[in-house]
Amino acid sequence: MRTHIYVDGFNLYYGALKSTSYKWLDLSSLFREILKPHHDILKIKYFTARVKSHPSDPSKPQRQNIYLRALQHYCPEIEIYFGHFLSHTALAPLAKPGRGPRLVNIIKTEEKGSDVNLAVHLLNDGWTNAYDCAIVVTNDSDIAEAMRLVKEMHKGKQLGLITPSKRHPSLQLVTHADFVRGISENALRGSQLPLQIPGTNLIKPTSW
Repeated sequence: MRTHIYVDGFNLYYGALKSTSYKWLDLSSLFREILKPHHDILKIKYFTARVKSHPSDPSKPQRQNIYLRALQHYCPEIEIYFGHFLSHTALAPLAKPGRGPRLVNIIKTEEKGSDVNLAVHLLNDGWTNAYDCAIVVTNDSDIAEAMRLVKEMHKGKQLGLITPSKRHPSLQLVTHADFVRGISENALRGSQLPLQIPGTNLIKPTSW
């Protein structure tokens, strides 16, 4: 069965990888572990954005760049698509207001574009008959409408959901999925890239 996988990169990171030692993740190996053998994985579309350095973690962009390059070298099915970050000031209430102001100005940073890009690719690939089965890797309910349209307009196609979060899967997403899978710690542990990608100088970051 021709299968495309659509990965919400930040949802995967914050749902399954942050604060673990499994960030050097081989996506091809992971999804072959989770899915059944009849899934012929043609493409893994990975949607993310370039992170920015922070005084507390100035090497964050370098680590991300190394990882994305490693994926592209080692996993031939991978295609990477970038959204972007937007920062702006906003008024926010204090968690424990005292006698002073209840509202303070904060810098709010939001990742934009990845969920829209994922939804557009999911729909377009369905219309061009690029897959028999599409797998969405997220727990973000914003993708629900795109999943609904795939099921409504392409009756013969299967639609799967892989949820990276330890929380219950979003009911809005589950409603439109033919099957739902989770990501176990054993699957993450067994799906790591080589410490050095063969034929390159790309090496797993020491802090990972």
